[in-house]
Amino acid sequence: MTGTEPGSQAAASWWEDFLEIFVSPSKVFARREKANFLLPLLVLTVLITVVFLGTRGAIQPAYQADAARGIAAALEANPELTAETLEGGARTMERFAPILVFFAIPITVLLTGLILWLAGKVVGAKQALGAAMVVATFANFPKLIQALVNGIQGLLLPVESLDGMSRLSVGPARFLDPNIASPMALGMAMRADVFIIWVTVLLAIGLKVTGRITMGAAAAAAAIVYVIGAFPTLLGALRAG
Repeated sequence: MTGTEPGSQAAASWWEDFLEIFVSPSKVFARREKANFLLPLLVLTVLITVVFLGTRGAIQPAYQADAARGIAAALEANPELTAETLEGGARTMERFAPILVFFAIPITVLLTGLILWLAGKVVGAKQALGAAMVVATFANFPKLIQALVNGIQGLLLPVESLDGMSRLSVGPARFLDPNIASPMALGMAMRADVFIIWVTVLLAIGLKVTGRITMGAAAAAAAIVYVIGAFPTLLGALRAG
């Protein structure tokens, strides 16, 4: 039995997995198919939260620009509201942002794993739900790199250019003016981010390994996950008009 066969238990530490997922994901998925996903999920959650806290000040102008546009749009749609009320809500959200990030990561991973498992059934995968959670957890590790890249950009880019979080996207969204582009166009462009595509590719690789299906079938299931993952963004864009 080789280290790349599903369910094999090659001698490797979790820390090796956390590094190897970026270069040899198939080996990681095969090794950890039947492992408990809670430890890597905790590590991922803590690391992204720490990076967020460390880079929060650098990317704050982008957050604030998005919040200001949101407040302006809300006032236009709901004249009965006051700017003071909305600004107070925005400050509260900003204050509790680290807590929101900490809880959003595991929720996102668990939902991704569930959707991947269901999408896998559509294409004939023999993947267990626990294996889907393992795949979803490790597939989201590129988001740690994304958080670091966002922080570096926040430090290096001129403050005046940080007029929205879309400006930090590694994809077409960074070239759209958030003050002019429609929320729908901006949301769709944000989904074309390199890191989101990277996560989707890892989901496909993981499903292929743990679901014993072809890469084509796994890619189809990952595409389903990608499309469903766009729903919150698109719904938010529709509400924003």
